[in-house]
Amino acid sequence: MRRTLRSFLPFNNCLPKANFVTRHGFNKPAAKKGMERIAESELIINGRGAIYHLDLRPEELANTVIVVGDPDRVKKVSKHFDSIEVKQQHREFITHTGHVGKKRISVMSTGIGPDNIDIAMNELDALANIDFETRQVRSGFSPLNIIRFGTSGALQADIPVDSLVASTHGIGLDNLLNYYQYEKSADEVAMANAFVEQTQLDTNITNPYAFKGSETLINKFGSDFVKGITVTCPGFYGPQGRILRLGLKSPGLINRLTHFSFNNNRITNFEMETSAIYGLGRLMGHECLSINAIVANRVVQEFSKDGDAAVENLIKKALEVLAR
Repeated sequence: MRRTLRSFLPFNNCLPKANFVTRHGFNKPAAKKGMERIAESELIINGRGAIYHLDLRPEELANTVIVVGDPDRVKKVSKHFDSIEVKQQHREFITHTGHVGKKRISVMSTGIGPDNIDIAMNELDALANIDFETRQVRSGFSPLNIIRFGTSGALQADIPVDSLVASTHGIGLDNLLNYYQYEKSADEVAMANAFVEQTQLDTNITNPYAFKGSETLINKFGSDFVKGITVTCPGFYGPQGRILRLGLKSPGLINRLTHFSFNNNRITNFEMETSAIYGLGRLMGHECLSINAIVANRVVQEFSKDGDAAVENLIKKALEVLAR
């Protein structure tokens, strides 16, 4: 694997200029007005000059960041690096930064769920776009490429376990983005409204939101990856329609996801992070993509016999793409 990766040319070494946000029709990333100083209680920097939860200094982060839920998956990714220059850990947040060929890459664990993504995305953005000495937003915007390597369950019978999915959109059932101020695009509103109408979602449970992933990144992943919409749930059991001892407030919702269609896009899978990454990434101006190994198919009720092998296949294929 290493010998093969060294032969690839660097991928996207020159990051897009700040005006890429406008070119892709996104909102410009919000910033604090003027040169306001961010208080110690809002931006927590530890004794070694690192941001609190991630325990990273700005120079320890690459411009291309792979995020994984499982802390053990960090070393499964970084074992394919040609060199590792940084290893940091605080709680569930483990980061390795190194090189694949000439490409500098960070891989970081987030833990499970949109609440952890809120921490990870905000602190990644702070590392790239806030001066830790002055505690002010930098005058020049630095976009990141953020790619999730995850696992998820398929919601279509024709997507077998162990296959790979790249998310064109994320629909969030978790409410995280509802805490942020932003202007929704017409397409985002239309997709969210169609989702409520077609799935008969009880909006007393949640007010869904929709975001598109990075076209720049998804176009680099070919036919090995099934393309479709990913639904993000705020939990693994009730929110994903699993019944152990407790009944569900909205029974049958998961089955209705299978039949959802919007502008020839269908729901391929669901998990617990993608829409939060896409939403915060769009608001901040970063390029984000979520790719997942399918370890379960909820329609045919199958589970992978070797989920580790499926994840390893995803890691190898994705790193080959990112190293080109």
